Amino acid sequence: MSTTMTFRLEDDIKDRLDQLAEATQRSKSFLAAEAIRQFVENNEWQIGEIQTALAEADDNDFASDKDVAAIAKKWKVNAR
Repeated sequence: MSTTMTFRLEDDIKDRLDQLAEATQRSKSFLAAEAIRQFVENNEWQIGEIQTALAEADDNDFASDKDVAAIAKKWKVNAR
């Protein structure tokens, strides 16, 4: 199922979208829907990770100094 939305674009973005649609032989609607889908997925993921991290912080679920030092040492060795 799909729905129709109306929104405004800056003229230069609309022109670039027109060019991209022509170059890819896709409709502007398809490209806009795909861009919005990717934006929503990325932001849902990011917000989910932030919420998980905040819950861990609220539970005092932190890496120990020893754990952090071990990871830092690993990266220093591999960076050479």
